[in-house]
Amino acid sequence: MKAVLPPKPAKADKDGPERKCVLTGGKADRASLIRLALSPEGEVLPDVRAKAPGRGAWIGVDRAELQRALDSGKLKSALFRAFRRRDLTLAADLPEQIERGLERAALDRLGLEARASTIVTGGERIEAAARAGKVLLLLHAADAGDDGNRKLDQALRVGKDAEGTGLKGLVIAAPRTILSSALGRENVVHVAVTDPGAARRVGDALARWHGFIGFGSGEQPCETQSQGSIAAAASADGAAKAANEGLTTVHE
Repeated sequence: MKAVLPPKPAKADKDGPERKCVLTGGKADRASLIRLALSPEGEVLPDVRAKAPGRGAWIGVDRAELQRALDSGKLKSALFRAFRRRDLTLAADLPEQIERGLERAALDRLGLEARASTIVTGGERIEAAARAGKVLLLLHAADAGDDGNRKLDQALRVGKDAEGTGLKGLVIAAPRTILSSALGRENVVHVAVTDPGAARRVGDALARWHGFIGFGSGEQPCETQSQGSIAAAASADGAAKAANEGLTTVHE
C-alpha cells in the first residue's frame, strides 16, 4: 500500500522546506535530507537534527552512495562549491557518523513520544487499539517473532477495514533491547503510535534512518489516518525511494 502524504505547498521560498542538490540539481524536502555543517576549522560534520549554526549542506543519498562519493572525491568537490572554501576536512568515517546520528535521532524521537503518552506498548494493548482503528503507525522490533507480528498486523487490518490487503506494521532496524532502552520500558517488542502528529514525527525520523542505511526496502508501511486517510508515516521502502529521488547535497 503506497504512502499518501499531505500535499506540499505550491511554492517554497528560500526559507521553505525544499533544498537544491549541488550534485544533480534536483530538489527535495529538507525533512527527508541530512544536513552537514562546517566547523570553524573547516571540518565537515553531520548535523542530522539541523541545529548547528552557519552554512550547511544537505544530502539525500543512502550510505553506500555517500561512501562512493566520498571515496571518489565527488563529495568533497561538491562541498567545495557549497561552502565556498577549499580547506575542508572530511572524516573517513563520515557515513558511519551519519548513521549513528540518524539512529540516535529516531530512537530519541520514540523516547519523547513515550514520555508524551502518544504510543502504546504491550501486545494485548496494541491489539485492542489496532482492532479499534486507533493505531496510526505500528512498529515491530528487528528481532520480533513472526507470529507476534502477524497477529498484530491482522488486528491492524481489521481496525482499518483493510482485510485482504498487504497492510502491515513496519519492522525497524533496532532489536527489542535497544527499543526498550529508548522508551525506558521493559521488553518492548512492538510499538503502536496513536497520535497523528506523533506518527508523522516518528515516521519521518525512521524514514531518514532506514533510507540512509537501506533497511527493509521491501516492506510496506502501516497506513496512518487523520480525519480519514491522509498519511502513511515511514515505510523503509518509501524512505529508500525518497532518498533516491532526493539524491542531493545542497547548500543554504
